[in-house]
Amino acid sequence: MFERLKQIQIQILTRTDEIMRLADEYIAGDVLKEKSYADCLHIAFAVVYNCDIIISWNFRHLVNYKTINKVKIVNAINHYKEISIMPPSMLLEEVELND
Repeated sequence: MFERLKQIQIQILTRTDEIMRLADEYIAGDVLKEKSYADCLHIAFAVVYNCDIIISWNFRHLVNYKTINKVKIVNAINHYKEISIMPPSMLLEEVELND
């Protein structure tokens, strides 16, 4: 996993008013509670910057059925594209057991 991460080109993203508004929409849409605002910002950054996937080990707040479906709804209402939220294991290639 770390070798793959080294291959990724990193870009520093700027917090914008649009990101803040979308994070607020996630709170208003009951995606997550106010105490999880940082997680809402994480999602909003990814959506506004047109990422296709959020990779996270945060199963409590991000990588779960409720959050994923509510993000889809809030994004659709606010005319943003759908984003996938998944754990890192979903991106790893399968290793054959006979190798």
